[in-house]
Amino acid sequence: MPRIRKPIPGVDSKLLIKDAAKIMPDPTRRRFLRGATSLGALTFLTGCDIVDGLSAERVLRKISEFNDGAQALLFNPNTLAPTYPESAITRPFPFNGYYAEDEAPEVDGESYKLIVGGRVENKKPWTLPELYALPQEKQITRHVCVEGWSAIGSWTGVRLSEFLRRVGADTTSKYVWFRCAEDYTNTIDMPTALHAQTQLSFKFDNEILPRSYGFPMKCRMPTKLGFKNPKYIVELAVLNEDRGGYWENQGYNWHSGL
Repeated sequence: MPRIRKPIPGVDSKLLIKDAAKIMPDPTRRRFLRGATSLGALTFLTGCDIVDGLSAERVLRKISEFNDGAQALLFNPNTLAPTYPESAITRPFPFNGYYAEDEAPEVDGESYKLIVGGRVENKKPWTLPELYALPQEKQITRHVCVEGWSAIGSWTGVRLSEFLRRVGADTTSKYVWFRCAEDYTNTIDMPTALHAQTQLSFKFDNEILPRSYGFPMKCRMPTKLGFKNPKYIVELAVLNEDRGGYWENQGYNWHSGL
């Protein structure tokens, strides 16, 4: 006898389906919304039966995992994000963080050393003058925030791929992990780390990176949503295990590609 689904206290099925769709890539989202007329569609897709609020959360996490896998498969390391002229730069560029701007970390550039670890040959810490001496490129790209806004900024720094080459990183490893001055952490996949536009940024708008935007260094990835771009970086490691990240550990999409 078929099971009769009853309304679930605290779970709005229409909102649940919309929330699930939000964390899917665009083509998948459209196909899903055409067929997702009931909670049964979510149950079929994820293998989770929705009987209460907790199981609804499990469904959203399953959808998020599905989305991450789909985005990883769709990611093309040879496709560049759009670039823009100087005239398109957003001024003032918005501050973004999970804290107020006046609570942003203050890093002492004189004593700063970037800790390097994991699957690399040279684990010597790097001072700011040593980092600034690396070959640098400028990109004017769009920062897209998960909150729904975007802004165009100018970033200058060294390609992460070039830095990894110089420290003898094993680029057959799966991940690069970052730790920041405010103990924010983030993990990215190696194809993204090696992307031509993934940059360890030292300058914003041709000036040394201001405190508000991540001094002394951020990792700029125009192929990712903003929260995947760590600021105030004090440590990086090349790894084969996923250490997650501040927002990812709270249920945000891990891949979060554009």
